[in-house]
Order: sequence, then structure tokens, then C-alpha cells
Amino acid sequence: MKKLTLRELNRVSVEDFQVMSKSPVVLVMDNIRSALNVGSAFRTGDAFAVEKVVLCGITAQPPHREILKTAIGATASVTWEYHEDTLDAIERLRNDGYQIVAVEQAVESKSLEIFPFSEKEKYALVFGNEVTGVAQPVMDVIDHCIEIPQFGTKHSLNISVSIGVVLWEFIRNCKPA
Repeated sequence: MKKLTLRELNRVSVEDFQVMSKSPVVLVMDNIRSALNVGSAFRTGDAFAVEKVVLCGITAQPPHREILKTAIGATASVTWEYHEDTLDAIERLRNDGYQIVAVEQAVESKSLEIFPFSEKEKYALVFGNEVTGVAQPVMDVIDHCIEIPQFGTKHSLNISVSIGVVLWEFIRNCKPA
């Protein structure tokens, strides 16, 4: 089997990416400690053509060396904005018609594979701090909570892995064939 060359991949240009149709998804980063994780969010957001990344609280912002290291250029293609307060960001997204969905382990969370993603809805997916998760005040105002099934001893995934898993499940359920 022959690997494809970069030319054969036919990737869109940054300019074409910025004007193309996007998945109706926004990634909300609630006080993410690691700039490397933020860069990975941009890179994965580019791969799945999300509308934007919303950085909140202590979350690092481009141009940060560690973000640029893992984003490998995705900060130029993916739209982003910063909000000091995650609750303010969520309020704005809700007013714009987004369903607010935390990715967290919680009492009433739904397992990711049974969450009814709909191509008719817009989603703001909230990912929390690497140590404390999604802040409780944010959890108090969300519309839904989804949890990634896990079977090992750690009971957690790196945020960059979680973003990839959740976006893949969204695309798998909502992208037209």
C-alpha cells in the first residue's frame, strides 16, 4: 500500500477553509492549563472544520509558542475568540442558538454513543480544566452533559483525545454521506 503524498491529499488552502461550510460546532475551552492542549484543540478543530474555538479564563491564547507547536498552523485557519468568563461565553453562544453540552463525568451525563446529536442543531462543546474538569458554575447552566465511556483504571482522557473522540462521534452521526 502506498502512502499519499501531501499533494495527493488535496487539502484546502487556509483561505478556502475560512469561507467553506463548517460543522455547526464550537469548542469551548474552560480554563485549560496546558497551551499544548489548546494547540491540539485548534488542530483537531481544523480537521473536523468546526466553526470556532472559544478560549476562556486562564486558557492560553495564540500566538503562544506551545499552542503554535501543536496547532501546526491551525490558529490561522480556525476562527477563535477569548472570553475572560466562561459563563459569559456560554450565554452568548446560547443566545446564538447553540445547545450547551459539557463533556464531563456527572450524575446525569449521557454516554457519548447514545447522545442524540442532530444535524439540525448547533452545539457548543465545553471541555474543562485538566485537573478540575468543567467548573461547577458552568455545569449549573448547561443543556446536556455527555461522557466518554471508559473501561480502564484512570477514569479520564487527555483533553486533546476527548476532543477528537467527541468530534468524531458528532461527524459520524451528523455529516451527510
